[in-house]
Amino acid sequence: MSNEISGARMRDAIISGANLISSQRQQVDALNVFPVPDGDTGTNMSMTSGAAKRELAVMEDDCTVSEAAGTAAAALLRGARGNSGVILSLLFRGIAKGLTGCETAGAADLARAMRLGVESAYKAVMRPTEGTILTVARKMAEYCEAQPLAEMEFLPLWDGMLAAGEQALAETPEQLPTLKKAGVVDAGGKGLMVILAGMGQVLHGGEMAADRQEEPAAPSQLENHLRDAAAEYEGEITFTYCTEFIVVKDPGKADAAALRAYLESIGDCIVVVEDDEIIKIHVHTDNPGCAFQKGLEMGYLINMKVDNMREQHKTKKAAAAKAAPVLPGFEYQPVDPANDFGFVAVAAGQGLHQLFQDLGVQNVVSGGQTMNPSTDEILSAIHATPAKTVFVLPNNKNIIMAAEQAIPLADRSVMVLPTSTIPQGVSAMLAFDPSAGAEENFITMQKAAEHVSTGLVTYAARDSDYDGQTIRAGQILGLENGKLTQVESDLGKTVYKLCKSLLRRHKNCPEIFLTLIYGEDVQQEEAEELETFLREKLPDEVEISLINGGQPVYFYMISVE
Repeated sequence: MSNEISGARMRDAIISGANLISSQRQQVDALNVFPVPDGDTGTNMSMTSGAAKRELAVMEDDCTVSEAAGTAAAALLRGARGNSGVILSLLFRGIAKGLTGCETAGAADLARAMRLGVESAYKAVMRPTEGTILTVARKMAEYCEAQPLAEMEFLPLWDGMLAAGEQALAETPEQLPTLKKAGVVDAGGKGLMVILAGMGQVLHGGEMAADRQEEPAAPSQLENHLRDAAAEYEGEITFTYCTEFIVVKDPGKADAAALRAYLESIGDCIVVVEDDEIIKIHVHTDNPGCAFQKGLEMGYLINMKVDNMREQHKTKKAAAAKAAPVLPGFEYQPVDPANDFGFVAVAAGQGLHQLFQDLGVQNVVSGGQTMNPSTDEILSAIHATPAKTVFVLPNNKNIIMAAEQAIPLADRSVMVLPTSTIPQGVSAMLAFDPSAGAEENFITMQKAAEHVSTGLVTYAARDSDYDGQTIRAGQILGLENGKLTQVESDLGKTVYKLCKSLLRRHKNCPEIFLTLIYGEDVQQEEAEELETFLREKLPDEVEISLINGGQPVYFYMISVE
């Protein structure tokens, strides 16, 4: 075996890593110590790495290490889901930067790549916490740089690096008391080590890890629409062919602006997304060959796809006539930025979708707790919003980082408001002033979001000992501004106690607005009875509103301001 790793072996190694995390995602999910249902770490990392697997699978055997790593990094960035997925994508983005220009990779290349990967991930996290995936990655990078690289070969360094990572992972409970109390290691760190173990099988000359995903995740509504070009366009079809491809840039020739200008002359519904290595193209045209030819002037093409929308539209209409009606989801319709401002929000539940649309949000991406949308889904929603500046409201703390990764990929200005709950997103929208500028609105909307107190009522997804409390699966949980404060067996009692606690923050206000948003597992009659009970028990200055949000996971969302 060569002392250096080829591009084909790096390609297959990353695919193997994606397969292994896919087959072990539930084991990684089980390490989450927070008892509420969430977008679990293993699932998010599996779906993120799956995005790289799809693009790597079509690469030729003569690819370089630089090309394999770059393709994986670009796909991971667009497919990133949840904070763990985003951090994984940033690690690989730095690794790809460290391997830029390498036909093969040796020990010194690995050390440099790991250092840049860790730097990339740490820069993106505002307050890095030790005892997490970041620590595990950093310890591996430090191990590599401490070795006599001029004397080492790739595989011994790789093996030593993984041993350092496993040691760092084993030490995470000593750094985070919640892990120690639960008797587990950090889930993100474990997911990273699973991926690297899968890669190691191939790097050592063995077979790829088998993809044995026990419960394949259901594709999102957006992914279903993307598979069917007919679903991208509901009105009159002006051009026949939905054409998509990626230009791997020739640095001396690539010009994304010129490519977009040309595509505008031969089609519509154009999206041109550029990063350091590629230009991603979507266009509706009658001349897909011309689009490909123009792309070839700027580099080589991968992932080429052409669909006849007229034929697919006929097929879809015929199938729809026989099928049962389904709830419409977000449809990918790239549009030009005609307005000054536009909005994208993330929410789950038909009632919440309608609420945000009533507040002026053009595109609502289905997602939230347990359903973290990818960066690419959020990016698609941004491009479907007819505005020069698009405000994005993630409405969940585990979606904020994925939304932020869309900023450099978008073809227009994007401002991500760090809303971590639905009530914060609603309050931010109510504060928008169409006569003010983008920066002024960003500050005003963020202040409005911060002023809201949020209560969430859900159930315990697992047995756990958390924050000094013994919790059993199925118990009712109340969270006050993200902190677990109530563990009960009665739903109504939990809501009442949570409302009283939230109101203390606003006790000196002459008028207080309390909004109760009930979810899909609560009957309207139950919600109305609870509303009546709260009106009788809470102070007269509290004005109560009841909304059917239809959201999953949370029985009630409570907003107090």
